[in-house]
Amino acid sequence: MNTRAAEQNLFENKNNQRGKKKEKENIPLAHRMRPTDFSEFVGQQEAIGPNKPLRKALEADRLSSLIIYGPPGCGKTALAHIIANQTSAAFEQLNAVLAGKDDLREVIKRAEERIKIQNKHTLLFLDEIHRFNKAQQDALLPSVEDGTLTLFGATTQNPHFYINDALLSRSVLVEFKTLSENELKTVLNRALNNREKGVSREIKLTDKAQKHLLEAANGDARRLLSGLEIAVRSTDSDKIDLKQVEGALQKSYVEYDKNDDHHYNYASALIKSIRGSDPDAAIYYLARMLKAGEDPRFIARRLVIAAAEDIGNAAPYALTLAVSAMQSVEYVGMPEAQIPLAQATTYLASSPKSNASYKAINSASQAIDNGLNLQAPDHLRNQVCSSSSEKGKSVSYKYPHDYPGHYIDQDYLSEKHRFYEPTELGQESRLKRYLEQTSRREEN
Repeated sequence: MNTRAAEQNLFENKNNQRGKKKEKENIPLAHRMRPTDFSEFVGQQEAIGPNKPLRKALEADRLSSLIIYGPPGCGKTALAHIIANQTSAAFEQLNAVLAGKDDLREVIKRAEERIKIQNKHTLLFLDEIHRFNKAQQDALLPSVEDGTLTLFGATTQNPHFYINDALLSRSVLVEFKTLSENELKTVLNRALNNREKGVSREIKLTDKAQKHLLEAANGDARRLLSGLEIAVRSTDSDKIDLKQVEGALQKSYVEYDKNDDHHYNYASALIKSIRGSDPDAAIYYLARMLKAGEDPRFIARRLVIAAAEDIGNAAPYALTLAVSAMQSVEYVGMPEAQIPLAQATTYLASSPKSNASYKAINSASQAIDNGLNLQAPDHLRNQVCSSSSEKGKSVSYKYPHDYPGHYIDQDYLSEKHRFYEPTELGQESRLKRYLEQTSRREEN
């Protein structure tokens, strides 16, 4: 080979290497790091860990229709690609955001032809299945029912809210959880150490940079890898610090450890600010907890407790609003769920306060612990009578709705005890006045 030909081959080889490197760089890191088998899959041990029934069925290629739901980046799509690599069935994939009835018909048509010609079944991975409307789901149902298609649906939403009962009844439902910090750390280390699929050069993260990256990911492996990739591309250095991670995530570092004192300190500060009727402080602590990646479900549960414990009957609607906010967290997810959480937080903090119900149950419980053992009076016990008008009531029981004001003085405890002491605050003052009008609350 002459010198010019050798130089030309060398030039072509370098171009090919550059092209392959460029092609790899154009594929997102999160996509490159998708597991190809279960040895590379991280998390969800309760659902698909070794020896779990679903894992055994998948490894034996005996998958029945399956719907997996869980937050973004927890491994739903990753599992689909593992199945695609292992199954003997034909693998079809649709995204319900983009696909319509025509796309679904084409998939079903190909599946029917495979059965007739090759006696081969088809597995359909339908991502974002909750985005299919009722008509589209109905069109899918007959093929799932007769076995033409085995469905693998994935969704971030609760399937009971979005998926037809008929389709649900023919599928196994599996819930995936957010990845723990240790599981995210495993994903991060693999990406940093795998030169073929992961980061192509040696990179080290400072402790604070790694901590912020893991916390900001909030259990989402895709978000973690995307943040890492942007941080790596933003520098030629082999060391990435906190400032570079903040720039990559467009999110400032918030000192907050979900597994340490910060978790409890800020939760305590939020509740005490609500109790102290300071909506500005309460909304700050809410924002700080959410910014740091706190589980919004944890916050929502605390708000429900605060509504009953610290506000109670002074503003009864507070509990309804708090429960609605908790349901919204499950229904819409983050980041939109921060809006109903903010509404509930500010309403609770701005409401009149009463812990009378909280004190009442504690007082009654303490009395029982101290030996108070009261039997229900005879006239309150469930006794069947012959009179149809008094059915289910003893003869001596007086039905309050039969009397003026829907009230009649009679004993409901075998001994007089007072546990509930309503306050003069908010709507509870009306309850107090009503009770004072009855003989049970008149002073002796």
